[in-house]
This record gives sequence, C-alpha cells and structure tokens, in this order.
Amino acid sequence: MKKYLSADTIRLLVPALSLAVLLCAVFYLQPRAMSYTGLNLLFNLAVPIALATIAQMLIMTVNDLDLSMGTFVSFVACVTATFLQTSPALGVIILSAAIAVYAAIGVLIHVRDLPSIVVTLGMSFVWGGLAVLILPAPGGQAPTWIRWIMTSKPPVMPMAIAASILIALIAHFLIMRSSFGVVLRGVGGNARSVERAGWSIIGARAAIYALAGFFAVLSGMALVGLTTSADANIALRYTLLSIAGVILGGGEFVGGRVSPIGAVIGALTLTLAGSFLSFLRISPDWQIGAQGAILIIVLALRLFLNRMEGRRSRR
Repeated sequence: MKKYLSADTIRLLVPALSLAVLLCAVFYLQPRAMSYTGLNLLFNLAVPIALATIAQMLIMTVNDLDLSMGTFVSFVACVTATFLQTSPALGVIILSAAIAVYAAIGVLIHVRDLPSIVVTLGMSFVWGGLAVLILPAPGGQAPTWIRWIMTSKPPVMPMAIAASILIALIAHFLIMRSSFGVVLRGVGGNARSVERAGWSIIGARAAIYALAGFFAVLSGMALVGLTTSADANIALRYTLLSIAGVILGGGEFVGGRVSPIGAVIGALTLTLAGSFLSFLRISPDWQIGAQGAILIIVLALRLFLNRMEGRRSRR
C-alpha cells in the first residue's frame, strides 16, 4: 500500500523548501554569507517579523484578520523607546493595557458579529495616532537590557536563528500540543462543537486576541532592541509581512488551519528574500513586488502539490 504526503507535511515542506532554495541562492551569490556573521546579517530582522507573524497567525486561527498589526507594533516600539526606557513601571502598565485592549477587541468582534478587518483597520488609525503622540519624530532609546538580549551572540548559531527556533517551538507547543491550543483551533474550525463541550467562545476569543497582543508587544520590543530607536512608522510593513508569513508557512484563512513552525519559516523566508533581492541589486521600490512574486510562486507550488496529493488519494 502506497503512502503519500499528508496535508500537514506539505504545509511544512513547501515553506522549508522555499527557504532552502533562497538560502542556496544567497550563498551562491555571496559565499561569505555562509558564516556566523553572514547569517546574522541575513536574518537580522527575523525575530520581530517572526513574532509579528505568530501574532497574526493566532488571529487567523479564529478566522479573523488583523490589519492593525503594523501600526500596533510601531506603537509598542514608540512606548518601548520612551516610557519603557525612562519610566519602566509606566511602560509596563501601558503595554499591559494595550494587550487588554486587544482582548476587548476580540470580544467586541464576536459579540457584535463585526468583520475583523473593519474593526482592526479602524484600530490601525488609533494605534498610529497614539504612536505619533508619543514620538512625533524618530528618536527615543532602546532599554539596555533589550539591546543586550537582541545583540547577544550565543554559540553555534546567531541570535536571530536561535530565537526564531525558540519562538517556533513555544508557539507549536502552545497551539498544536496543549489543550488550550486545541480549544483555540476548535473555535476557528467548529465553534459550535467547542461551545457544546462547555467552553466559552467569548473567553477563548479574548484569550487568543490577548495572546496575539502579547506576541506583537514582544515584536515591537525586539525591533527597538535591533534598531536602538523608534518612530511611528517603523513597522507599517509588518501587517502585510505577517499575513504573507502565515500563508507562506501553510496557514489558511478559514478552518483554524495554521502551522506555527511553518509561520516562523515563512517569516524567515520573507526576511531572507529581502537580503536576496538586495544581492541582486533590485531597487527597494521593487522589492515589495518581488517578495509578492515569490509568495505567489510558493503558493502556486503548494496548491499544485495539494492537488496532486488529492488525485493520488482518490485512486
């Protein structure tokens, strides 16, 4: 009896393959990148992107979409570079309140049956306005301890890769292996069954939005640790990058079908794609379009493999 690749295997195989192909291309164009320092430069911004991607993945687990991710991460970056640096206690209170607002947004969307893209799009203006009020011009300073964490040099592999692996493992255990994760994915897959089992849908959605807010807060803090300062527009691209990372990593918009490890691989692929395009001397104005083309190619490959697997399983 023949054994074929499962959908979950394909969901991980395609992003891993795309990352490997891009990495080989970079090494071919720039052999010096095949070193500790080279890999560190290639994946320098991978950690904040990976954290934002996991945050977006959590929202997509319940079939929602967060269009405020980029402005929220920018807001967190501004808080980190100002209040968290000068008044740590006040900074923690502000960030905790922001996570609570995220949880309230999840409840509001469910109770009023509102489209998540409309609510989060509106919140993007709120977070963006608050970021400008906190830091009207680029500036601020990263707290010393965050800077130390993000620039540390662990043995064997660069900090960006080691932290990305850790993020993937934590998210995988939380979403795919824990009972809490089963409930959250159940809300996206079959909310009525979860409710019949005695779980509160409102509580689950509040929890997943709060958890997404927590990962987004970590993303903003990590970003400031790398850039040493902040501004109100520092992470605007993270909205599209986080969605692309989830989809590239095998996630889907409906059914609670997500892959935490795949999402992190997708984030690494998008980070590496920027470096690869720089090696090709493609103008930054065209790099977003080129990244979109890479995403379309990978998704087309995944769709092709899924169809091939479906045909084989019917035989």
